[in-house]
Amino acid sequence: MRWPVGRRWIIVALAAVLAVGAAATVIYRVLAPAEVDTVARGAYPAAPTPQVGVIGRLPVAPLVVDGRLRVYAGARQVYADQPVDGRHRVTPFWSYRRWPAQLVGVLADDTTVVSRWSDGLLVALDARTGRVAWRADGPAPGPVAKPRRTYASTVWDPAGLHVTGTADGRRVLVAAGPGRVAGYALADGRQLWRADVGDDCRTDVGTTAAGELLAVDACAGPATVEFRDAATGQVRTRWQPPGGPPELTVTLVGCRNVRSECRGLRTAGPGDDAGRGWLIGAGEPVAAPALDGPGAELADELVVGVHGGVLTGRSARTGAELWRRPDLGPVRILAVQPGRVHLLTERNDLVTLDPATGAERSRFPMDIGRDGTGWVPGRAYAGDGYVAVERVRERAGPDDDDQAYFLMPEAVLLAAS
Repeated sequence: MRWPVGRRWIIVALAAVLAVGAAATVIYRVLAPAEVDTVARGAYPAAPTPQVGVIGRLPVAPLVVDGRLRVYAGARQVYADQPVDGRHRVTPFWSYRRWPAQLVGVLADDTTVVSRWSDGLLVALDARTGRVAWRADGPAPGPVAKPRRTYASTVWDPAGLHVTGTADGRRVLVAAGPGRVAGYALADGRQLWRADVGDDCRTDVGTTAAGELLAVDACAGPATVEFRDAATGQVRTRWQPPGGPPELTVTLVGCRNVRSECRGLRTAGPGDDAGRGWLIGAGEPVAAPALDGPGAELADELVVGVHGGVLTGRSARTGAELWRRPDLGPVRILAVQPGRVHLLTERNDLVTLDPATGAERSRFPMDIGRDGTGWVPGRAYAGDGYVAVERVRERAGPDDDDQAYFLMPEAVLLAAS
């Protein structure tokens, strides 16, 4: 049976419309904005007591949360696995994905994991379940360099994302972007304040242990250090180091998290490789000469650094030497956390000291299996008694691709100290 010509055209047109509609539906389902929250199916794990030494080899950088989970980042995903002392990365305990926004930063405080996305959205997850605790619109982040495959910069140094506490015990999240900064109650995501600020003339540095956001502001003249109350957004004071240069770089030290809740800073001008050290609290910064120099770290109440080739511990306020360790040889400070200073020797042994006394807590080679110690450290992180470090090829350069840059696919070592 032959269809009339007019009817055939109608059928062909109808089929084409249906095909286009089906294709559009598929494209929409694939490309439409989406959020997938895969919550935990098992119970929240107990905090283990791991054996001291290297415990794991991982392809991506872990953020240790509550001493129980490891949280990781991907291009469009933040996820966790457990146990925290597992030798390898395993099936996610929980996972949160967004599309098409990209993940630009992750920060953890107690059992709250905050993720920041390229569209400015802030999403807080309950680490115990992976469920979304709250969402809030935040300042759009500025340009963020593409992370290497370990995503260490995303979880260990989240751009423009900081946390601090108030005098009455509240926790405050601060998100900063070009031209805007805002504060949020960490408990529920409620916006506490928002401020429009200079764009190209201002750099947000981090938060202090006294509950302030610290920034370098050069919008109205010579660079000054701005201290803004993180709970209200009000600028408390602007400060210039005596005799300081019109251009100023500030590096925070003694931080509870990277660039969050810090108790010291170093100021430097153009061409100044040493810098001047300061302690920061409720008043104006107080000079701390023991913090002068790029290698000194503030650990608890002491400054740990190398002087004359010898590692020493000095009073942060008086500079008086309290202990020295001439037996360690050439070392570099890899990371600091409360009660621990982590050093890396020339042979890539990890030595952990008590900063109060200089006494050795542990020492072991940063090696696992037959990997060897022929590498140099990249980014490093310490928290909850754990230490993680990227292993970089000895002759790698910053412009090398990831394959040439990292020692092997599982480039990150995790150790318990």
